[in-house]
Amino acid sequence: MTKGKVVKPLINAFNGRTAKSPPVWVMRQAGRYLPEYRELRAGADSFVDFCLNPEMASEATLQPLRRFDLDAAIVFADILLIPHAMERELHFVAGEGPKLCPLSQNDNLSLLEKSWRLHKLEPVGETLQRVREGLPDDVALIGFAGAPWTVATYMVEGGGSKDKWKSRLWAWKDPQSFDLLLDIISEATIEYLQMQAEAGAEVLKLFESWAEGLPEPFFERFIIRPARNITEGLKARGVNVPIIGFPRGCGHQALRYAKETGIKAIALDQAQNGVWFNENLPTDMTVQGNLDPAVLRVGGKALQNEVARIKNSFSGRPHIFNLGHGITPDTPPEHMTQLIEQVKRPI
Repeated sequence: MTKGKVVKPLINAFNGRTAKSPPVWVMRQAGRYLPEYRELRAGADSFVDFCLNPEMASEATLQPLRRFDLDAAIVFADILLIPHAMERELHFVAGEGPKLCPLSQNDNLSLLEKSWRLHKLEPVGETLQRVREGLPDDVALIGFAGAPWTVATYMVEGGGSKDKWKSRLWAWKDPQSFDLLLDIISEATIEYLQMQAEAGAEVLKLFESWAEGLPEPFFERFIIRPARNITEGLKARGVNVPIIGFPRGCGHQALRYAKETGIKAIALDQAQNGVWFNENLPTDMTVQGNLDPAVLRVGGKALQNEVARIKNSFSGRPHIFNLGHGITPDTPPEHMTQLIEQVKRPI
């Protein structure tokens, strides 16, 4: 049987089909909670080098598939590779996360456009090609990028930030230049995601990791507008694979995001009410999420109960089981086994 004729549960969910047990994959399913990943990672000089090494990144992508009965692989990369391809200094500090040379409103933003080089991210395309060749026939392949607001905040703050203060100040003081920054990132993201789709990604995901705490004007301008521009830009280039949008932390605003951005599936975090979204989302919208990563860390009866509750929340709707955020490094791998067994057990 050829791959094109094999039923892929994840793709079925995007085609509006419900199932007795939903397809399942987990954000950050390839990573530090797996001992084989830690051993592999030790062979690279830096995290950026690791992400841009197709041999290593493809191996990391495939590792969880060898352990768990997952319905999708997501390419091992990072949401900040676009700034890296714009010649912005990027490195990762153990225990602290990414660090970048901060961008300010006094910087010449046209230099970002001039510095942007898609070819610097071509190793991600090679990784996708390698993974596609090694995937089981019924497992789908996901590509991704960071959404513009989230990427911009990392660039402006110089790393992670709880309140995105510098970004918000810039956005209020000089909205025109901040919109330009988002547009530059959006155009780069369109090119990057197109490359991923052409390299074999069957699904694309936008990670808007910092969508929380924005006033209404900002949510429209910085979250919805760029996501819509990206989905429309991809379609204009002939890219028609389904897109998952993940505006984490935005509460009921995710309903607007689902309706107005052109995405095919909305990913919910653990704080969002699945029953409410199931009742209010368009009937053709696929839902992904929304298990608390902490309960996966705990496992046992608590995990069993939450899996059942979430599956019931989305009864009658195409649903992709996932976490409300990424799996934590201290999660025992056997808890992943428990999760997947329970997800695949029919209600």
